[in-house]
Amino acid sequence: MELVLIDTNIVLYTLKGNPVIEPYLEMDFAISEISTIELLGVKNIDESSFKIRKKFIDSIYNYPFNTQIKELTILLKQSYTLKIPDAIIAATAMHYKQPLLTADKDFKKIREISSIIITL
Repeated sequence: MELVLIDTNIVLYTLKGNPVIEPYLEMDFAISEISTIELLGVKNIDESSFKIRKKFIDSIYNYPFNTQIKELTILLKQSYTLKIPDAIIAATAMHYKQPLLTADKDFKKIREISSIIITL
């Protein structure tokens, strides 16, 4: 089974049962720590949503943040106009040499990663 790093938006679409995600559900998903923070660090998130998100996160591989990812994030921020979470996700994909599954077209410009960009 192919391991693929998923962007935060893919988690949300998966949990909502968006049919555009179905072709990718056979892949093994991994997630960056920044996506975990984005998914769980929502102000006023209700307990049910928190538990559903946490259960999903715990069911897939979690890539830890490390010094190499930090350095790659800095390089990406210097090279591209990226939000810090997006730069960390891209750096995680680079470091672990994994394709990134996302609905965010901004990742298309990052030549250093392989992106699978879905259209909603």
